[in-house]
Amino acid sequence: MLAFSFGNIPNMKNTTLSESNYELMFLIDQLSHSIYLARKRELTTYGVHVSQFLVLRIIEDLGSNATIYKISRRVKRKGEVISRQVISMEKDGLIKRVKKTPKSNLLTLELTEKGNEIIKIAGQSKAIDDIFSRISNEEHQQFESILKRFFKKR
Repeated sequence: MLAFSFGNIPNMKNTTLSESNYELMFLIDQLSHSIYLARKRELTTYGVHVSQFLVLRIIEDLGSNATIYKISRRVKRKGEVISRQVISMEKDGLIKRVKKTPKSNLLTLELTEKGNEIIKIAGQSKAIDDIFSRISNEEHQQFESILKRFFKKR
C-alpha cells in the first residue's frame, strides 16, 4: 500500500473564498504530485518516463490519426515540446513517424513493438489504484465530472 500524506490541512470553514480557493489549489497540486511520483516509481522499472507513457497511451488511443498536433492538444502542451519528446521516443525505439501517403508532408505516429510491449506490461498502475481506492465509485465519478468541467470550452 502506497503511503502519502497532505500534511496539516487547515480547517476551511473559517476561511474566505480566496483562501479556500488557494487551499483547494494546494490540495489538487499535492494530489497531482503524489500521483506523479507513484507512477514515476512504477515506470522507472521499464525505463519509461511518465510523460512518455502518456504519449504512448494517446498514440494507442488515436490509432492511425496520431499526430504531434493532436497529442499536444490532448495533453495541453506546446507542439514543439511534444515534437522534442517524440524525437526522443523515436530514438528509444518506442514509436516511429510515418508519412500518411508517400507524397504527403503529414506525419503520423505509430507504436513500435517495444512501445506496444511497454503499454501492455505497464498499463495498469497499482499505485494509482491505491490512491483512488480511498474514494467510492460514486465519489470517483463526481470527482471526474468536476475536474472535466475545468477543461470544457465555454
